[in-house]
Amino acid sequence: MSEFKLKDISSLSLQPGEKQEVEVEGIEGGKVLLANVGGKIQALGPKCTHYGAPLVKGVMTKSGRITCPWHGACFNGKTGDVEDAPALDALPVFKVIEKDGAVYVQGEEATIKAGRRQPTLKSSSAAKSEKIVVVGGGSGGLGLVQGLREKGYTGKITMITNEGVLPIDRTKLSKALMTDPSKLQWRNDEWFKTGSVEVVQQEVSGVDFGSKEITTQAGGKFSYDKLVLATGGTPRNLPLQGFKVLGNIFKLRTIENAKEINGAIGDKGKKIVVVGSSFIGMELANCVAADNTVTVIGMENTPLERVLGKEIGAGLQKSLEGKGVKFYMGASVDKAEPSSADPSKVGAVVLKDGTKLEADLVVLGIGVSPATEYLKENKVVRLEEDGSLKTDEQYSVVGLKDVYAIGDIASFPYTGPGGEGKYTRIEHWNVAQQSGRIVAGHIVNPSIKPEFFTPIFWSALGAQLRYCGNTSNGYDDLILNGNPAEANFVAYYCKGETVVALASMGRDPVMVQAAELMRRGKMPSKSDIKGGLDILSLGSPE
Repeated sequence: MSEFKLKDISSLSLQPGEKQEVEVEGIEGGKVLLANVGGKIQALGPKCTHYGAPLVKGVMTKSGRITCPWHGACFNGKTGDVEDAPALDALPVFKVIEKDGAVYVQGEEATIKAGRRQPTLKSSSAAKSEKIVVVGGGSGGLGLVQGLREKGYTGKITMITNEGVLPIDRTKLSKALMTDPSKLQWRNDEWFKTGSVEVVQQEVSGVDFGSKEITTQAGGKFSYDKLVLATGGTPRNLPLQGFKVLGNIFKLRTIENAKEINGAIGDKGKKIVVVGSSFIGMELANCVAADNTVTVIGMENTPLERVLGKEIGAGLQKSLEGKGVKFYMGASVDKAEPSSADPSKVGAVVLKDGTKLEADLVVLGIGVSPATEYLKENKVVRLEEDGSLKTDEQYSVVGLKDVYAIGDIASFPYTGPGGEGKYTRIEHWNVAQQSGRIVAGHIVNPSIKPEFFTPIFWSALGAQLRYCGNTSNGYDDLILNGNPAEANFVAYYCKGETVVALASMGRDPVMVQAAELMRRGKMPSKSDIKGGLDILSLGSPE
């Protein structure tokens, strides 16, 4: 263990809940985050292990819970362990020492430079014979697998996925059309082997809940003691003339989808029609606008109106129009017509008012449905009207023993602000991963009740949109501070006096401050916000 001097620090004077980023002398680029955690000052890795956000700009409670300013990942300031998604790697923790009028940090140079540590996964070589099967290799499945091994689960774990790759950062598909698995996969094959996690690349065809057996289209059979369903969403199609038969009409969910879209775009300069003004559609339009002619068709009056409201939707539309994106809002699609040059491919999208939009390719961004087709003929389980599975707060499927559902396919009792326990389905990356972590905790220790976590979402729409909370159960007032068209605003969504959600651009870390306040039941009221209260002025939420 080596000692390294901290630059320009002569004593440790941070108060509980305070933090400071400092350089480490003798290590090129080396930095640590000094933090007073419950009265004890120590050093941690300075950046969020998700996308590298500087944690010094995040939110830290006096007890030491550190929240990333960008996407809401939370770390335990005492141990460095991950407490909330989307971070997977923990922070290293270093001892600090005062001597000779200076402050030193103890640690290995490589660890200080890395600023992260992978969790220790315990092998399943122990005698425990229980088997867990997780169906799905997305955010929820990865959160479950890592959570189980981190918490010391020693039974057998099998992940069955039909994606052909290990769990990827799906958010980068629509935001950047990335297609390199090595850059998208969160963990490599060796990581899964180290944790004795078997990954099976097959399509599940059915589940026999009586005999506790899963079958696949390839003829595979897998028995389980506990089953976690995490199959995510299936992109919706348009049941209209031309959309099922013409080429160059794409959905976007997988690496293969992204490869197909990139192949159709080719050398740029294409006419791209995006059907749907959802987050996927808007992110894709933003991604490809620089080198192509892009048109977005939306049924709402403004993009993202259902989630963010008209004012913010209009501002985001104006921002993308500044990049050359054209919008046809309040519009309905009638059909897709073939190209005159190649009748097998799309050549135009026709709206119901007769408007014809030329297209070299079309991308559908009209939402997803719960990917539960393999359960529709099942006589034991009952699907909700939207195809989801109803669960309790531990994500146990109602009416089934030893079966859980997480992520996009789960309707769970939402106990956050304005939720009142109403069964809610939330299609957020963070929610899927965090629900996997909750299930892992429940399997390892069923007596522990899960704490409420605030749903967090982010989107690349010219600038970075941050969002926390949930508006799917309704809101009746919107308090807007700033200008969405200039990518600088904070919006409070209110239901009565309760702030149920917040969206922001260019106002970090206001979103994660709100998320922490909501988690603790300390979010100020609508009247407080209208009265001019800045929630950042409240300091460390406790």
